[in-house]
Amino acid sequence: MIELPEALALAAQLDRYAAGKMAVKVWPPSSIHKFCFYEGDAAEYDARLSGRRIEKCEAFGIYVELSFAGGVRLCFNDGVNPRLLAPEEARPKKYQLLIDFSDGWSLVFTVAMYGAIICHTGVYENKYYQKSRTGISPLCEAFDFTCFCTLADDAKPNLSLKAFLAAEQRIPGLGNGVLQDILFEAGLHPKRKLDTLSAGEKETLFQSVKRVLAEMAAKGGRDTEKNIFGNAGGYVTRLSKKTLAGGCPRCGGPITKEAYLGGAIYYCPVCQPVDSAKRRTEE
Repeated sequence: MIELPEALALAAQLDRYAAGKMAVKVWPPSSIHKFCFYEGDAAEYDARLSGRRIEKCEAFGIYVELSFAGGVRLCFNDGVNPRLLAPEEARPKKYQLLIDFSDGWSLVFTVAMYGAIICHTGVYENKYYQKSRTGISPLCEAFDFTCFCTLADDAKPNLSLKAFLAAEQRIPGLGNGVLQDILFEAGLHPKRKLDTLSAGEKETLFQSVKRVLAEMAAKGGRDTEKNIFGNAGGYVTRLSKKTLAGGCPRCGGPITKEAYLGGAIYYCPVCQPVDSAKRRTEE
């Protein structure tokens, strides 16, 4: 799933390898996916995009957006998998959108679980798009500890840390995927309540958000995700489906995986005790 580090990596690659290419044919879905969403009829994307060159590509939050000549844009979000295919590469039989370029290359979009591929002219009234576009990126200098504390103060105090960090796009691009390593590095359990954090723990969590996301972005995204050429990102995840069997990278104990708030969470019950606030009070 595309989160901020992957969005930045994908946009950088597309800006390098796809900017300047002219769309000559846009193919609607070869396979209907009931959880892939479009703006209007996807069959109309050909008329909107063909004959236009890609001018630039950018990332914000969980979105990547390609800007075509004439003010037309194509954005896609966290559940979409883009692949840039050379002229000699076989095109997949099933896809949710495919763009052929004048030089023989193609850009194909597939969706596994859910996602959106939106063609618009600058106005897309979706709350997650707007939050991603207008929110303060956690990698910007403006996202400082004061900003982080303001978000925490504005949230319901009984929210779990997962709900606070990874829901509603409070922090653009921070989702359930990157959350795992952020909380592991901070030594905090995903189910800990926001109002149980000490001032020191809140500072530690903020620093972990900044540090882990910066490392993920610098290494081209996580190793659980793929770029436009189908290669995994260079950031080696500490806690993910790839590391579950290997044990905790800190203490060596078993990692716990469980379903929570609509997705899987991974944590070490020793290094990330859920009752650490109670223990601190007792001590």
